[in-house]
Amino acid sequence: MPDAPAHTSSTNGTAPAADRSSIIAVTALPVLVVIAGVLGFLLPDAFTPLAPSITWALGVVMFFMGLTLTLPDFTRIAKRPWIAVLGVVTQFVAMPLLGLLVVTVYSLPTEIAVGVILVGCAPGGTASNVVTYLAKGDTALSVSITTLSTLLAPVLTPLLTLWLAGSYMDVPFWSMFVSICQTVLVPVIVGVIVRVFASKFVDKISPVLPWLASIAIAYIVSIVVAGSAGSIATAGVLVLLAVVTHNLLGLGVGYGVAAACRLDTPTRRALSFEVGLQNSGLASTLATTYFSPLAALPGAVFSVWHNVSGALLASIFARRPYGKPPVDHIARDTAATGAGSTR
Repeated sequence: MPDAPAHTSSTNGTAPAADRSSIIAVTALPVLVVIAGVLGFLLPDAFTPLAPSITWALGVVMFFMGLTLTLPDFTRIAKRPWIAVLGVVTQFVAMPLLGLLVVTVYSLPTEIAVGVILVGCAPGGTASNVVTYLAKGDTALSVSITTLSTLLAPVLTPLLTLWLAGSYMDVPFWSMFVSICQTVLVPVIVGVIVRVFASKFVDKISPVLPWLASIAIAYIVSIVVAGSAGSIATAGVLVLLAVVTHNLLGLGVGYGVAAACRLDTPTRRALSFEVGLQNSGLASTLATTYFSPLAALPGAVFSVWHNVSGALLASIFARRPYGKPPVDHIARDTAATGAGSTR
């Protein structure tokens, strides 16, 4: 799920206000989401009528992500194209297929199965940028992969969902394509444009953006949980088991692919998070719009769990030194003052 946008490095070696705010926000996000989920579960009648606003809330989150991106974030893709492409291909191949594997192994009910697969077909979640930074990984590469996967999502997400989930339920490819363009691509582009023409203003408000994004995400989760409150008591444990398995497999595959390609440790850490952490907010929104409230439940649960697992793994990585980072990594991370992140 998208998470709190943030600059991920600083030129003077000390995290600026936006960095600190993002780190705190991504740490507090699971707590906010749990509280929102509990409220949605206990007061479903209060939140269910708000379902039509989910699309707008996600658009707001993606707009905030666009505000944190700068032109160098896009040029970095061109400088290391094959590694960025490797990350995106691994994500859009591994996570959808792992979702199908989880669905098959656990014999999930139809609606939950579609929700798990949809999470796997979503682009990378931007919380991956923050946890990569915390894990001493290649932050600039993480931002590049998140940006590229988000730009490709309007085509790949509905296409992969149609392929893998089409046997479970009807998948409206073109409607999903238009919806993702409206709620993801357009807000991100608008955010980038605003950043270009009003960079000083954006810099002033950047410490607040992670918290606004976190509130918007919690708002989405409360509505999604409210819509499936009646099913949580019976399906909640099964959904949690499926989500945890999916996420951990994704983290492992991302790291394993990078290791198999003999990439350095910072890159391995970045790819682990890029593959394992998904934009579950988008998955929940699409599931609510085109399938059912129950299909949106895996996305809501993923939004909580992947922040927990990401933070824990980042803490483990950060405590495992790998020697002096290559000079090019230092240069890239030092330059990445406008890195976007929200998971």
